[in-house]
Amino acid sequence: MKLNATLPFFVLTILLSSCKSEPKTEEEIIAYAKEIHDRVITLDTHCDINVANFTDSINYTQRLDNQVNLPKMLEGGLDVPWFIVYTGQDSLSREGFEKAHANAMSKFNAIHRLVRDYAPDQIELARTSDDVRRINASGKKVAMIGIENGYPVGLDIENVQKFYDLGARYMSLSHNGHSQLCDSNTGEADNEWLHNGLSDFGKMVVKEMNKVGMMIDVSHPSKEAMRQMIELTEAPIIASHSSARALCDHSRNLDDEQLQWLKDNGGVVQTVAFRSYLSTEKSEARNNAATNIKTQIADSLGVTYYNRREFRALDKTLQDSITESGYLSKINDLAKAKIDAMADFPPEVNVSDFVDHIDYLVSKMGIDHVGISSDFDGGGGIEGWNDASETFNVTLELVRRGYSEAQIEQLWSGNLLRVLDECQAVAKSLKI
Repeated sequence: MKLNATLPFFVLTILLSSCKSEPKTEEEIIAYAKEIHDRVITLDTHCDINVANFTDSINYTQRLDNQVNLPKMLEGGLDVPWFIVYTGQDSLSREGFEKAHANAMSKFNAIHRLVRDYAPDQIELARTSDDVRRINASGKKVAMIGIENGYPVGLDIENVQKFYDLGARYMSLSHNGHSQLCDSNTGEADNEWLHNGLSDFGKMVVKEMNKVGMMIDVSHPSKEAMRQMIELTEAPIIASHSSARALCDHSRNLDDEQLQWLKDNGGVVQTVAFRSYLSTEKSEARNNAATNIKTQIADSLGVTYYNRREFRALDKTLQDSITESGYLSKINDLAKAKIDAMADFPPEVNVSDFVDHIDYLVSKMGIDHVGISSDFDGGGGIEGWNDASETFNVTLELVRRGYSEAQIEQLWSGNLLRVLDECQAVAKSLKI
């Protein structure tokens, strides 16, 4: 191509770009995807934490066995994990609220210790999208904070501002079980509801979240609660870790009507890499086969095998005894070795299944309303993206599907940060 030297610089740039051939070989595709992965800001809106990993001797500066820590983030190119202040649902009583608040504060404090005391040279807390870009440009990783379950708010509306001041930039009003603020998606199983959507106090909390600039998360609340939140809110909302119900019929996913509500609201769905929310069929087939093998191994050892749900239902004393004995870990290790050697074992839910959901959401809502999350250290993880060290594989699959760099940037962080900006702008307007 012969170029005219008198053409404007931006026209020359476009023409030169069009002369570049598209990557065709596997090596070219991987190299191209790595270039994109290095340039975009990768943001994961849901990474659970355990306060035991936030101490002087054990913390995220080390390559721990958990799914998200600084060495694994560096290896996989994960720039912005949202650390989650999660509290399980308990009684709607003064004692329950006080315990929940104490639990939430312990997690806020743990995150602040990480960025202040343990790794201030490696990671910094962001409160705005400008913070994210500034910190990322400095070469550090970026910590952000979300709240899973508004239960720790108790009945004190001032806790919304308190949690915002501590760095929380989104909050779900419920988790598994109805909170004092709204119904949970779990009510769908038996069609039993506490509030038929939002409670009166929950409606106040929605307004208060608008006022302070905190994003409203609808991943765990019921469909009716979501509808009422959208009706009340003056700002866009998010689903911090949900996928498409049309592809996987789970109450934690969003159906097409909910997707349309969220699109009209200007919000974003952060597609989640959680096996049973991506493919119930594949997940259950593999889990059932694995459970059979683990049960057989347990029988041969003369012990009882408990899956995660069964283990959590045990008395705390028995849980501690089993953990101390280490036999469940031994069973899992033996089962893994056996499974890895089986050619015909049911396949894992993988990155391709994950991006199928992204494709579907983009087709239904448009590229402006879809993002990415893992639910790491909270049950998330799939073959190909099983911890932060494998984050590049998501970008690679997006490149294989034909997404442009600009679109990949939107999916990884641009859309979510846009919603955060709009929520904070709404807060400023409400203060005028």
